[in-house]
Parts: sequence; C-alpha cells; structure tokens
Amino acid sequence: MNWSALEFFTKGGIFMIPLLVCSVASLMIIIERGVALRRSRLINAQVATAVETLAIGTQPQALAQLVAKDSSSLSRLVATALQHLDEPRAANVDAVQMQARHEVVLLERGLVVLEIITGIGPLLGLLGTVSGLVHIFQDIGSAGLGDQGMGLARGISEALNTTVMGLVIAIPSLVFWSYYSRKIESVAAEMEALLGELIGKLYKFSGV
Repeated sequence: MNWSALEFFTKGGIFMIPLLVCSVASLMIIIERGVALRRSRLINAQVATAVETLAIGTQPQALAQLVAKDSSSLSRLVATALQHLDEPRAANVDAVQMQARHEVVLLERGLVVLEIITGIGPLLGLLGTVSGLVHIFQDIGSAGLGDQGMGLARGISEALNTTVMGLVIAIPSLVFWSYYSRKIESVAAEMEALLGELIGKLYKFSGV
C-alpha cells in the first residue's frame, strides 16, 4: 500500500489546510506552556522553604534578597508582599491579590487558544466529512451509479481523512489543556497558602 503523509493531506481536501494550521498552533502552545509551567519557574523551592521557616517577628531582609535574585512567580508575589510591608495588612493583601491575578493571566496565556482548537478541530473534521459526502453525491448525480470509482474514492478519502485529522488534533489538545489548567489551579493554591502564611507571620504582632 502506497501511503504517505503528503498523500493523506492531499486527499483530505481543502479543509486540511485549516486543520494543519490548528495542529501546528496546538503543538507550539503545548511545547511553550510545557516549558513555561515547569515547577522551578513557578515556585522556587528555596523561596518556599524560606517562607515556611521564617520566624514570627523576624525581619525579612534575607527573604527579600533571595526573591530579588529569582524570577519565579512565587518570588514576584513575595516581593510584592515585602514591598507593601509598611502598609496596613488589608492593603498588602489587596496588592498581593492584584499581582496574583496578573501572574495567573501569564500562566494561562495561550490556553484559551488550545481550548478553541479542542472545539473547532472536530468541527473542521466534520465539515470536511460533509464536503466529501457532497462530492460523492455530486459525482453520482452528474453521471449516475455507473463507473464512479474514482469520484467515490476521492469523496470518501476527503470525508474520512478530515475526520481523523480533526480528532487527532482535538484529543491531545484537550488532554494538555486539562492538564495545564489543573496544574495552574494547583500551583495557584499552593502559592496562595504560602503567601497567606507569610503575611500572617509579617503582621502577627502589628495589629494592622
């Protein structure tokens, strides 16, 4: 059987073009988010340990120096809390929450595109299927049920290939979108707990 990727795409018809674009975009986002959402880039283990071991009433200069040298999401949030230490506790919490929302937006960047691809991949495949069936019936209508082997084969190939391609794109896109979304939720909850612990220690005896 002579089969190749080029032949597969060629027989899939015009709807293979947007499907190919979706597949490339999905792959790029999956790889980029996989790198961006590495734990070391989100929660620096040293910073987390420093927050957990910070003694109540201790001046956080060492912690401030540590986060100044780090670019993880947790470090930016800790730095925000330390920068607003001269403000009342409620104002500090508001500042940290604002920065946290910004961090979540950065973490979720590109996931909406992955979610859209998850939805439109099967739809484009279905559209290609319908297009293939239309071609089949057009060939039958124009020349009857005689020797229509080539036309039927072309229509069936377009129908099946686009369906397969749409599912091949949608399934991994859905898997990675779900995985990355859950990972962001988990990391956000962990950072929220650490920041709550830090602010609690910093304002333990301040009364504000």
